[in-house]
Amino acid sequence: MDSKPRIIISGGGTGGHIFPAVSIANAIKELRPDAEILFVGAEGRMEMQRVPDAGYKIIGLPIAGFDRKHLWKNIAVLVKLARSQWKARSIIKQFKPQVAIGVGGYASGPTLKTAGMMGVPTLIQEQNSYAGVTNKLLAQKACKICVAYEGMEKFFPADKIIMTGNPVRQNLLNCTTTREEAADLFGMNPAKKTILILGGSLGARTINQTLTAALETIRSRRDIQFIWQTGKIYIEQIQEAIIAFTGEAVRHPHINAIPNLYVTDFIKDMGKAYTLADLVISRAGAGSISEFCLLHKPVILVPSPNVAEDHQTKNALALVHKDAALYVKDAEAIDKLMPTALAAITDDAKLKSLSENIAKLALPDSATVIAKEALKLINK
Repeated sequence: MDSKPRIIISGGGTGGHIFPAVSIANAIKELRPDAEILFVGAEGRMEMQRVPDAGYKIIGLPIAGFDRKHLWKNIAVLVKLARSQWKARSIIKQFKPQVAIGVGGYASGPTLKTAGMMGVPTLIQEQNSYAGVTNKLLAQKACKICVAYEGMEKFFPADKIIMTGNPVRQNLLNCTTTREEAADLFGMNPAKKTILILGGSLGARTINQTLTAALETIRSRRDIQFIWQTGKIYIEQIQEAIIAFTGEAVRHPHINAIPNLYVTDFIKDMGKAYTLADLVISRAGAGSISEFCLLHKPVILVPSPNVAEDHQTKNALALVHKDAALYVKDAEAIDKLMPTALAAITDDAKLKSLSENIAKLALPDSATVIAKEALKLINK
């Protein structure tokens, strides 16, 4: 191996891609502090801010996703794709990486394809139980394919697959907060059962609509507490809905006239939120599921219907078939989500069973395993 390993990590678009990418970079740095790491993302996407915040350099490609509903709009997308491949070629020629890692997202396609064509060993990480189109194409040239679910041989060559799991945010695993400290942060009672509702950084419309319609039920259940992350898109309309429901103005960004409800657009300290949560309601993104497995959290999954190949439903069912999660369809959430949550949170045996079963699916140290595989490719 050269004295200084040079590694490109490409992908992004959502926190679900960025958090694992940064975790892999951090793991590489722990193994090889002298490694030079360059991220390649998509211009205008959240990785262009989050990656520098984590201390790494990033270059953006002018890439965009395909519009599946309006095919005629994809002429511009194809032009951007061609420009992105030329720019990726220029980046690779200048940086001279010894390995390229793809974590999914718009930018990983042109970067990993170009790297493979230029003779750079590539490793791809497939987070979901149903492989995306880009990764299926990249797998033909990839040297290693890191996966988080069993049965991925139906998408990829079996001899390239390594079961690694999905890397998660290290600060969640290192959290030593007590339940009392977590309750204090949210102004809640540590002795009461708590439901944590997550919709991602942007929010989940159906989950938010369901909770808004259930404000009377929430207020009436003083034995249960609710922490509700609305996402930044929805916070104002939800605060207005609470004011209209209670007849009282919001006294503080997170405090309202429903004392057992904490509402926020974004939770900065997820470690404390998870510590207090006895049950989680969430979309079924692969990164979130990996967190629930590693933290042994009982969860109700409400898969988003607005994702490619409906992969969130497939992620959810992979857990449901092992009695490791509960599942409510997006289209049935308004009627079924709150009754399912209230039945689960008051059933200690069910919570214990869900926690034990989801813990069996946890794959720890995923970032380190992936980092070691990437460094092995440099050796070869």
